[in-house]
Amino acid sequence: MSQGATLLHLRGAAGMDAIYRKISWRLLPLLMLCCAVAYLDRVNVDFVARHIGASLAFREHVHSWGMAAFFIGYCVFAVPSNLLLEHLGTRKMLLRMMLGWAACSAASAFVRSPIEFYLIRFLLGVFEAGFFPGVILYLTWWFPSGRRARAIAVFAASTLAAVMLATPLSSAMLQALTPLDLFDGWQWLLLAQAAPPLVLGIFAWWYLDDRPGDAEWLSSFEQQMVAQDLARDEARRHGGSDKDVDVDDPDAPSALAVLWGLLRDRTMVLLGAANLLLTGAGFAIVHWSPALLQRWTASDPGQLALLSLVPGLAGIAGMLAIGYDSDRRRERRGHFVASTVLAAGGLGLAIAADGMLAWSLAGLALATIGIASATPLLLAIATDLLTRGQMAIGIAFVTSMGVLGGAFGPALGARLLAWGDTAAMLAALVGTYLAAGLVLLLALRLASRRGGPASQSGQKDKLARNSDQR
Repeated sequence: MSQGATLLHLRGAAGMDAIYRKISWRLLPLLMLCCAVAYLDRVNVDFVARHIGASLAFREHVHSWGMAAFFIGYCVFAVPSNLLLEHLGTRKMLLRMMLGWAACSAASAFVRSPIEFYLIRFLLGVFEAGFFPGVILYLTWWFPSGRRARAIAVFAASTLAAVMLATPLSSAMLQALTPLDLFDGWQWLLLAQAAPPLVLGIFAWWYLDDRPGDAEWLSSFEQQMVAQDLARDEARRHGGSDKDVDVDDPDAPSALAVLWGLLRDRTMVLLGAANLLLTGAGFAIVHWSPALLQRWTASDPGQLALLSLVPGLAGIAGMLAIGYDSDRRRERRGHFVASTVLAAGGLGLAIAADGMLAWSLAGLALATIGIASATPLLLAIATDLLTRGQMAIGIAFVTSMGVLGGAFGPALGARLLAWGDTAAMLAALVGTYLAAGLVLLLALRLASRRGGPASQSGQKDKLARNSDQR
């Protein structure tokens, strides 16, 4: 049997499944840990805001402007960071980013004025800007489109885990570190939480490989199988032969031209808008769910902490299951719309429960499943529609639009609570999720008019309507 036939045979006989499991176990645990640490460094100042304000006499608006500075830095530098990652490689860029945000987290412990606080938060946004979109780009170098949703879902699950662990972990650390001399407890906390990204950044530089061809833990035969699988996937999505796709074409358009083209592409703009709606509503839920649970129950703090784990655990299980099913069925659009409807329906159940703890908690858990599942599916859709030359900029663009949603989500929730009550806020979020689903359907409708990712090769494409439906 020839080598090419052997490759095809092994692919059909689940040989590729074994290789991709090997890749997943090698890459994803470390990337998940790095993502969880990034989330902790992003929110640890939120946790100690009251202590900082009391120690430095900062007014409440200083913390709000610090949040805004972080989001500005993130949005402005997301695209440049992803371009640098594509040029320098994941290992070098990840090391630079993680050392940078470790330094910013440590420096936060020594701010003395609002200006210093704003500057540190802005720089933290700059250094973190390339991490999440950079990892999504990195995963496209290792996983073909048909395996990407589950890989993104596994990676994104670390954010939910960090949400669940952030408060109890920071609370325990603050309690343990407060009695120490020399610094205040909140300063010790920020310094202590700056250590993990420092260690992980160095370890990731040593442990990770930029591309499958660099991975010595894959045999040369396995490297060839993965390279062929990725090349065939790229050709199938965007037309052409099954040979390797040349991504270093000297005649390729400049980064500015690619960005301008994406800004003029209504499909990508609508995907960014859908991500903005999703992330904004998601941040609002994460920010306000502890307060909602407090309103729904008069339980003691210990029981309340246990109840707060239920939505997060449900979200992790749901997003992994939905991501796997989306890859298995080779279908994205229906899964995404189902996730947004599930999010809206769960919040609707919480409204209808009218404060009854069991039903309210069930509604919040269902909503979290939908919320958590929608974002990995949207990112998988974006990577399916982007060409290899657009990938770095396109992923960063869609992700940075989501970060803008994170900037206004909690504030919007607070305003809605001030105007009405819990039901009013949840009702507005129901509308937000339904709107995200409609925006994505419109984006894919526009994508289908230009052929969709598989129309050129004449294959049935469940992601976007193909040419026989035009």
